[in-house]
Amino acid sequence: MKRALISDIHANLDALTVVLADIDAQNVDEVYCLGDIVGYGPNPRECLDRVIDRCRVTILGNHDQAVLVDPDGFNPLALRAVYWTRDQLESSLDHRSADRWWDFLGELPRLRQEDSYLFVHGSPRDPTNEYVFPEDCHNARKMEALFGRIERYCFQGHTHIPGVFLESGEFLEPPEFDFEFPLGDEKVMINVGSVGQPRDLDARACYVVLVDEPGERKAIFRRVEYPVETTVQKIHDIADLDNVLGDRLRTGR
Repeated sequence: MKRALISDIHANLDALTVVLADIDAQNVDEVYCLGDIVGYGPNPRECLDRVIDRCRVTILGNHDQAVLVDPDGFNPLALRAVYWTRDQLESSLDHRSADRWWDFLGELPRLRQEDSYLFVHGSPRDPTNEYVFPEDCHNARKMEALFGRIERYCFQGHTHIPGVFLESGEFLEPPEFDFEFPLGDEKVMINVGSVGQPRDLDARACYVVLVDEPGERKAIFRRVEYPVETTVQKIHDIADLDNVLGDRLRTGR
């Protein structure tokens, strides 16, 4: 079994298109999305269609939730993007597609447990909203609480920062293990990074291939270049999306 784990697409169709093409080249069996299909980016409708068609499992992200209910805790830029996204989904003249998008978002689960694998958007403690940043490794109480909720492996997104949290209190960036992390007996939390808005100073889209085969379990981090400037210009052309949401894509911030 090989699964592609994507997260934090944020309505970036150009990045998603390239990532799905790369996934096709990896002989992957299934695609799982760990949330935040929409928000920030210029193509929420198209990204929803792609995820609905391609992903066997999709988890609710906080931006997905925000277009369904009154958003809480969003900064002004993110809030404007949420309202614009909601309007895009509501104003579609294709009512069948609109119903499909809303029904899909409204039925998304907050987590998925498969044997020793847990899939969430945020954290094992709060699957939708809690952030787990690399610096949280210094917060022993928080990390103990999070790892206490994991059977063996947890895969998540939300921070847009790819890497591996060890129960021993370390955070490893993908270059430190040459982008392939073996899954053994130790509990780990693995952030799969972001397809549509990386924030680790690498502008390339990021996702993970989870290999679960006899005698071999590992997480492979992949980085894929996409036409960033195309997405930047789309965002600049939409008055309700602040230019900074496009500009940040150039530097992976």
